[in-house]
Amino acid sequence: MVDLGKLIEERIRDVDDYPKPGVVFKDITPLLADHVAFAGVVDAIVNHHGRGTIDKIVDIEARGFILAAPVAYHFGAGFVPVRKKGKLPARTHAATYDLEYGTETIEIHADAFESGDRVLIVDDVLATGGTARAAADLVRRCGGEVVGLSVLLELSFLHGRDKVGNLDVHSLVTV
Repeated sequence: MVDLGKLIEERIRDVDDYPKPGVVFKDITPLLADHVAFAGVVDAIVNHHGRGTIDKIVDIEARGFILAAPVAYHFGAGFVPVRKKGKLPARTHAATYDLEYGTETIEIHADAFESGDRVLIVDDVLATGGTARAAADLVRRCGGEVVGLSVLLELSFLHGRDKVGNLDVHSLVTV
């Protein structure tokens, strides 16, 4: 039997001073290249929440798209991208938030959800919590009901969980 937590930890590479000096970037490309690890991550997220419980999966550009799309497929749910400002073609809602190394603005299509859609936010990393909080606020503004946040990796030393309010946070690995 595979220890998924250990496998995930072994497949995430630290890259020092990227994208800025002092930041340790968590590179998930080795994990994505490993079929067992990648499939295990997708299955663990779906199994945690249970099939039939989610209407839409939301993810924030860009690495998390790789995780969120197969999760949506396995749920039988739609996929809604949250993109950086100016990247979506139709009418949007926007939110600006703080990162661990700057600020960012994200947008979502204003018509992405039906009222009451059960929405799971899936992302690769929970760091400061700003991205997840902004995404949850956008989902609610568009009429969706955020049922939780699932992440591959939680950087607990940045206290992001504290900033996402009462969201149900599911982390596969916490460092």
